[in-house]
Amino acid sequence: MAIQIYDPTTEVAGRHIAFAPRPKTLEGLRIGLVDNTKHNSDQLLLRIAGLLERDHGAKAHVIRRKKSAGAAPHAEIIEELKANCDVIVAGVGD
Repeated sequence: MAIQIYDPTTEVAGRHIAFAPRPKTLEGLRIGLVDNTKHNSDQLLLRIAGLLERDHGAKAHVIRRKKSAGAAPHAEIIEELKANCDVIVAGVGD
């Protein structure tokens, strides 16, 4: 009887992630906030929005809540934020 040995390792394949360009300033920009439903994530995001508005001149904010922490935002939320916001912040609570 022959013993077969399996090697579960694979070669690491690098991948490039293209990040959205960052604005030079937040002055006058509209901030989108994605609440992931975890405890206090809404409070954290609202505090961040307040700081961005007060200290960096952001114009306004829109906050929307996902169905659950593990789910992606609904397409309607994504489209609304894309149409009405210049910068998006996703929050994590706990």
